[in-house]
Amino acid sequence: MSEQQTGRRAGRRAAIRAVSVIVVFAAIAAMLIAHPPDDLYLWIKAFHVVAVISWMAGLLYLPRLFIYHTDAAAGSDAAETFKTMENRLYFVIMNPAMMLSWVLGLYLAWSVYGFHGGWLHAKLAFVLVLTGFHVFLGRSVRAFSRDENRISPRGWRFLNEMPALLMVAIVIFVVVKPF
Repeated sequence: MSEQQTGRRAGRRAAIRAVSVIVVFAAIAAMLIAHPPDDLYLWIKAFHVVAVISWMAGLLYLPRLFIYHTDAAAGSDAAETFKTMENRLYFVIMNPAMMLSWVLGLYLAWSVYGFHGGWLHAKLAFVLVLTGFHVFLGRSVRAFSRDENRISPRGWRFLNEMPALLMVAIVIFVVVKPF
């Protein structure tokens, strides 16, 4: 079997795992909506927090993998291992977690706050920036898989701090609600 076929197979398996995660969460959400408990809001909020934690873990870890990957020689066993790790992290964990974060977060913003409040708009603006960073990381995963990275390890170290700073701002908006 060629490397290309092996790569396609691995990609299909990763896609199946990602879809499976989404289906499981969708089934749980459907059960909660079909038979809503008295504390449905708390269940949705809990799943939103789990999704956000999963997404943030990926956003914080993937640039670190890129730092190590940049130091590995193209075509080496280490570089190929990093490609696998990056693809699985991005497509199996980060994408489903981001989607769930958005869906559940928008539901909470609409049902609880009616999309009112300056803090909520500021939070959503920062989440949009975080989503843009997520998309940038996805393009970088693809670039690394083609051995076309153009960013230095120092650049990745700098970019590695961005999701943490955005997370701090988002948490402050949600907890303190400064305006």
